[in-house]
Amino acid sequence: MNILILGSGGREHALAWAVKQNPKCDRLIVAPGNAGIATVAECASLDILDADAVVTFAEENAIDFLIIGPEAPLAAGVADRCRDAGLKVFGPSQAAAQLEASKAFTKAICDSANAPTAAYARFTEAAPAKDYIRQQGAPIVVKADGLAAGKGVIVAMNEQDALDAIDDMFGGEFGSAGAEVVIEEFMEGEEASYFILVDGESVLPIGTAQDHKRVGEGDTGPNTGGMGAYSPAPVLSDDIAQKALNEIVIPTMKEMAKQGMPYQGVLYAGLMIKDGQPRLVEYNCRFGDPECQVLMMRLGGQALDLLLACAEGRLSDVSANWADDHAMTVVMAANGYPGSYEKGTVINGLGALPETSSEYTFHAGTAEKDGNIVATGGRVLNVTARGATLKEAADRAYAMIDQIDWPEGFCRRDIGWRAL
Repeated sequence: MNILILGSGGREHALAWAVKQNPKCDRLIVAPGNAGIATVAECASLDILDADAVVTFAEENAIDFLIIGPEAPLAAGVADRCRDAGLKVFGPSQAAAQLEASKAFTKAICDSANAPTAAYARFTEAAPAKDYIRQQGAPIVVKADGLAAGKGVIVAMNEQDALDAIDDMFGGEFGSAGAEVVIEEFMEGEEASYFILVDGESVLPIGTAQDHKRVGEGDTGPNTGGMGAYSPAPVLSDDIAQKALNEIVIPTMKEMAKQGMPYQGVLYAGLMIKDGQPRLVEYNCRFGDPECQVLMMRLGGQALDLLLACAEGRLSDVSANWADDHAMTVVMAANGYPGSYEKGTVINGLGALPETSSEYTFHAGTAEKDGNIVATGGRVLNVTARGATLKEAADRAYAMIDQIDWPEGFCRRDIGWRAL
């Protein structure tokens, strides 16, 4: 088959790496891709938010299967337009992608489905939002309603931080994403990610992971897009995962279908777990980043079979075959991230790193310039390894990091500390 993946980050590199291992894959194109992706697939210049351009490109290149990586094309309706053109697509419709594109939409769906989540209120003006914060007190969570590239959520541990977040959001810091704000109760517990494939009717859990959102060791400092992840997540035991499926995921999916928005694609349920009880933090309509990297490393080539079955409505016929292993990915980011950082710095030592089914470096924000690999983003590399134990996976990942010569980059040295 000819396969097209949309996206340019570490998630898409991991998807491409796994898909490429499957003998069903004849030709693989990633648009727009990055310097690392170019080593496993063809990269193509394409505006992935322009649905007509994606359809034209797919037709010109005889694409059999389209995998949409990031959330923005899904929210823009690219999956709908491509399906209408007769393409086989992995990814939800624009209507169903509201589960990520609008926090308020998700809250309303959860209310209808009786899915346990945080108590909340919605606001379109700053003054009543601030009054609500003063009534509720801190800690409290302030969320921009729309897509803000993973940065529109402020966990405010004191009242002033929450009030400042309201000023930032209504002041335009997150663009149109902050035109409406959802304020939630602060949920205590341990957070984990649960990934489920959904084909409109059937659901197939395909793994658990835990992400480290905060920039500093010990989970301190500002939130980022994720500084590392590991899989499986011990906090999501079989019993708790089944409870999350029965009480949160399946009722949500039934409610979506009932409202005429059947969901097809991967559903990423962010869960808060306390005393054995899961509650929903958020839904995302795509693989997490960097969670995708550890899931793909553990799934390998069978990932393509699972995504295809999902797109073709055959999930009830397939299962995910997991090895009894662990995977860890450590993010190397540019100094200063998640604040301002320098672009274009040269990364040396990547050529000497192992590239095997159990050790691999996925590129998240790189380009090739004058024969060098240079950093182009905040999160730049995902150094990923598997092992029989989480400790073995961690030791392998950090041994790889120690071979990378990039003075302008940094990483957390405690990824997986809760489980370890």
